[in-house]
Amino acid sequence: MKKLEFGLVPRLIIAIFLGILLGTFVPLGFVRVFKTFSTFFGSFLSFFIPFMIIGFVVIGIARLSEGAGVLLALTAGISYVSTIIAGLFSYTVASNIYPSLVSSELVKSLQDTISNKMMVVSPYFTIPLSPVLDVTAAIVFSFMVGITISYMRKKKTGETTFNLFNDFEMIVTRILKHFIIPLLPLHIFGIICELSYTGEVFAIIKLFIKIYLCIFAMHYIYMLVMFSIAGAVSKKNPVNLIKNQIPGYLTAVGTQSSAATIPVNIQCGLNNNTSEEIVNFVVPLCATIHLSGSMITITSCVMGVLIMTGMNYSVSLVLPFIAMLGIAMVAAPGAPGGAIMSALPFLYMVNIDSKGALGALLIALYITQDSFGTAINVSGDNAIAIYVDEFYKRFIKKDK
Repeated sequence: MKKLEFGLVPRLIIAIFLGILLGTFVPLGFVRVFKTFSTFFGSFLSFFIPFMIIGFVVIGIARLSEGAGVLLALTAGISYVSTIIAGLFSYTVASNIYPSLVSSELVKSLQDTISNKMMVVSPYFTIPLSPVLDVTAAIVFSFMVGITISYMRKKKTGETTFNLFNDFEMIVTRILKHFIIPLLPLHIFGIICELSYTGEVFAIIKLFIKIYLCIFAMHYIYMLVMFSIAGAVSKKNPVNLIKNQIPGYLTAVGTQSSAATIPVNIQCGLNNNTSEEIVNFVVPLCATIHLSGSMITITSCVMGVLIMTGMNYSVSLVLPFIAMLGIAMVAAPGAPGGAIMSALPFLYMVNIDSKGALGALLIALYITQDSFGTAINVSGDNAIAIYVDEFYKRFIKKDK
């Protein structure tokens, strides 16, 4: 008999329900055991995050040396703009709708919990573990090295350094896959158990069910807009374009992986009569740099946390976070839960502690519906392929 295996999402759901159930009835001593683990795990995340930035961002930028000049720049530019617009769309919807979903009583209660009640649940002990680099230093180093390697590779050199950071990315991915991701359900269990013990978890879950519905609506609206524009520029029926994308969408929902969806997504692009050379170039590239669905989800979840805790969520605070995340998520889909993991180092920009209860809550909220964000990511890739194909036919191919 095959060994029965549960994916990450079912394990997270089980951890959430167990945390709610046990946190309601067990004594403080039991909750403190898992608080001790969650505290250590949060410290380890803070220690690991600078290495994760270097592992993903350096090689993600360095790989952009591959491809054909102007088409590469055009694809990367459209992908980044699309991801940022998705974030701004999510912010606009959240800032106008979410405040009406949150009662003043919930805000006051959560503020009291964060400032007072959480202090009741303290760990039995802590292990001092400080990051080797701070986040800002890791970001500066990653951009500096990544851009330099990209330039060197265009000059047919720098392959040794490229391979070094490529191997380092594999190390970071392996740590995520075999250590951090397997322990996430236990970490989430400890956080939910703590929230349940303090009596706030039911109000939070009720709120985020409503937020999930908003996220799904934004996903489909954004996909409809992208294919409507694609239909307009290519003079193709947007309904047919969306229908052709269904196999790629469903594959992404099932696999939760942009990379695993590439073969099916390429066929979806060919069914749209997009040039084969453009589909083969754009779809694999956008699988790592275009994350509009993930951006909508992360921005929406962050806004939900900010609003329900009564924190500042002005556009001047959230816009820099969205702009940075659009870059930081480059190549993150290569790792499980890569998009939300890429967001953790930058949560400080919106005054959320990545290693605390709110950071863990964001991870759980994102990963439990990660597959739908991935499906929007890959669907948008074929819309971008149509944009690039029209540019290719009008301004490049005709000159050859």
